[in-house]
Amino acid sequence: MNYRRARAEGGTYFFTVVTQKRREILCSEGNVELIKTAFKEVISTHPFRIDAFVLLPNHFHCVWTLPKNDDNFSMRMRLIKSHFSRRCEDREKTGVCDSRLQKKEQNIWQRRFWEHWVRDEKDYETHVNYIHFNPVKHGYVKAPKDWKYSSFHRHVKDGIYDIDWGAGVKFDAKIGNE
Repeated sequence: MNYRRARAEGGTYFFTVVTQKRREILCSEGNVELIKTAFKEVISTHPFRIDAFVLLPNHFHCVWTLPKNDDNFSMRMRLIKSHFSRRCEDREKTGVCDSRLQKKEQNIWQRRFWEHWVRDEKDYETHVNYIHFNPVKHGYVKAPKDWKYSSFHRHVKDGIYDIDWGAGVKFDAKIGNE
């Protein structure tokens, strides 16, 4: 089957990126810093805006908006994953990554990633809410405010959410899995 990605210059996209075999390596302090650094490095050379983000132990979700006249999210995601993988492999002595990953016995990331072109304001709001509620959905915390690896706190600061947002939120099962 040939998979064709939807592309829109200046578009907004929802992404899901998962570790190989769902290995829970992403939320160690060293790897949290590596993810941040990877995003910063790619944004410095290939700008885009991160509208929402959550990092979980074995995957992350984000919503990005690309610059006008640019639709190349695939290249950016490849660079982020590559930056993280190279640095993770260099950190064997610090114990940040599993030693089996150091020996390249397994890839760090699943080969592909999931993307969804955000079509309108309602679609945007639904996916941003999904991102911020995701740690609750997976049982890591009882409320989005309790998960530190999320843009939820920035959204509270910006007045988009109340700090107690997320109590009783239900999501359509297909959101994030389209």
